[in-house]
Amino acid sequence: QGFSTLYNSTRDHFEMVLGRDNPNYMDLPGLSTLIGGMWIVNLNYWGCNQYITQRALGADLPTARKGLLFAAFLKLLMPVIVVMPGIAAFALDRSGVLGDAMRVGGELNPDRAYPTLLALLPSGLKGIAFAALTAAVVASLAGKANSIATIFTLDIYQKRLHPNVSEQKMVWVGRMTVVVSMLLAVVIAPLMGIDKKGGFQYIQEYTGFVSPGILAMFLLGFFWKKTTSSAAMFATVGGLVFSIILKFLPGMMDLSFLAPIGFAHDNGSGVYEIPFLDRMFIVFWLVVAGMVLLSTVFARGKVKGLIVDTKLFKVDGAFALGSAVICVVLATIYGMWW
Repeated sequence: QGFSTLYNSTRDHFEMVLGRDNPNYMDLPGLSTLIGGMWIVNLNYWGCNQYITQRALGADLPTARKGLLFAAFLKLLMPVIVVMPGIAAFALDRSGVLGDAMRVGGELNPDRAYPTLLALLPSGLKGIAFAALTAAVVASLAGKANSIATIFTLDIYQKRLHPNVSEQKMVWVGRMTVVVSMLLAVVIAPLMGIDKKGGFQYIQEYTGFVSPGILAMFLLGFFWKKTTSSAAMFATVGGLVFSIILKFLPGMMDLSFLAPIGFAHDNGSGVYEIPFLDRMFIVFWLVVAGMVLLSTVFARGKVKGLIVDTKLFKVDGAFALGSAVICVVLATIYGMWW
């Protein structure tokens, strides 16, 4: 009964592929959630992020695959765990039940949905939910801190600054790196306006400045033996440059001609901006084209490609069946809530 009431009162919030007339089109631009930039977001995060991949790299291949499959099943619960309470918070706020609990200075702040709903729980459940949130934050920070320390200590300090550094000194440098990075994060975060735009959305958009180039570099590096080091460097730098250009391009020229195909949308002030998922999609293919051009036209001498054993891509029947089930469930969800 509660779900039926929620669905009937907020039916538009259950749409997974938004039309161009939807006010949230800039965040989820229609079919780009299925065949466009959303693939780049997820493939980059789950496949090219040292913080994520170190969990799988620390295990043998069969165990890593089981972990990935289990994580994929858990991700299917995200609509129930994360999205549904958010829609409930929207419905409660619109009905006036929450008062001004979700507003800061009279302006609606979506990031206040979770603490507002948490306050509605009874004492026992409230403590469990807060403990779970704290554990998740600590675990996430621990993984990120480990990644920051590893990358700086091994790839920068040892390789570039002090090649003969002792292991004890490296441990000390890693600890100091974590402390400095956390202090910088604390200082910078309030200046970035995350609390006004929505933290999750903010992070997705601005990591999207580098993720298309990084993903293109990984994919071509793994699966195309002609990829050169200069092409990889182009992907790293060029992806960022292209993203910055497309971000500020609407202020320099009229992009309304892209509106009919959905690659531009009026931001409400008459300026046609490119949704960030579409921007990532465009940048990705620009970077791929540039890498192919550099690797074929401007390559000098024989390129030593990365040797990847094709046997690593063979999976057992159980993994294939589990993957098929996940794909069917995902297709069913999108089919039902299109």
